[in-house]
Amino acid sequence: MKVGITEIAARAGVSEATVSRVLNRRQGVARKTRDAVEAAMTELGYERAVEGQLVAVITEHVSNPFFADVAERIEATLAPHGLKTVLCPAFPGGVQEREFISSIVDKGIAAVVFLSSSNTVEGADTETYEMLRARRIPYLGVNGEFADKVPVPVYSTDDILAAELAVDHLHRLGHRAIGMASGPLGNRPADRRVQGFLAAMEQRGSKDAERLVIRQSYSVEGGQAAAQELLQLGATGIVAASDYMALGAIRGIRRQGYAVPDDVSVVGYDGSMITEFVDPPLTTVRQPGDRLALEVGRSVLSLVSGRDVPTGELLFDPELVIRSTTGPPPTIPRTRR
Repeated sequence: MKVGITEIAARAGVSEATVSRVLNRRQGVARKTRDAVEAAMTELGYERAVEGQLVAVITEHVSNPFFADVAERIEATLAPHGLKTVLCPAFPGGVQEREFISSIVDKGIAAVVFLSSSNTVEGADTETYEMLRARRIPYLGVNGEFADKVPVPVYSTDDILAAELAVDHLHRLGHRAIGMASGPLGNRPADRRVQGFLAAMEQRGSKDAERLVIRQSYSVEGGQAAAQELLQLGATGIVAASDYMALGAIRGIRRQGYAVPDDVSVVGYDGSMITEFVDPPLTTVRQPGDRLALEVGRSVLSLVSGRDVPTGELLFDPELVIRSTTGPPPTIPRTRR
């Protein structure tokens, strides 16, 4: 027998209108009543129809090709199943996230994906997550666990391994004065990349690697400023926390009169397609965006259908892509060109 609203209402002892509000995750339903309807749905084996419902993908980095690509891949995974993806650009941890969710939560929202957003920020406001849980709207994260430590699915690139790959590559080329242009303090991926960088350098005999870590914004300008400081500290190799920072570092190195990679080698991070076509093509650690997006899409489909999904953080291995911005350190003291 096909289970519908009528059967759920009868089992829960509520009106069909109330069941409809619960199914569409709308306001105006007491928690006890919502629990009774959800329990009835489970007992009867009812699965929510998702046709036409929205999945909000919240990210700050819409201008970054990597995050745009991941969002597009998530949309491509969900669209055949009737779910419509809405991209919400918002500053991580700010009021924009909450305002986005509040404005669409009554439009049939099925799930929320935090794509390197507030889930990457230490001490982020948890009100948005609390609102989603109160409405029984599932959510998950990409590249960072949530500030409130509630067990939800999180899919992340292994940032510690990413740093190890970059340091190992430069070290094998002969570099010993290796610096890092990192993202800001309190950003979880940046903090973990620094952790991985320091561990990799210590493992290779470095005693003062921490002085060669420069914290800056995830931007071309941030990478440029970090590179200029690292040059003053004598770095011959730079591990950047993003491809944009790496491109900024190259600009900063050139403006100081040095060449890449003859004087200074640079390794990026993210692996967006554009890095193959810059001059010179960028050596980078590529995040597995295709596998991340596929796993996120599968999990969203399971969550909106009421099926269990393993919680906690699942780590994906990155890949080193060697191109033309890395080479051996200079054999004689470098000079401005």
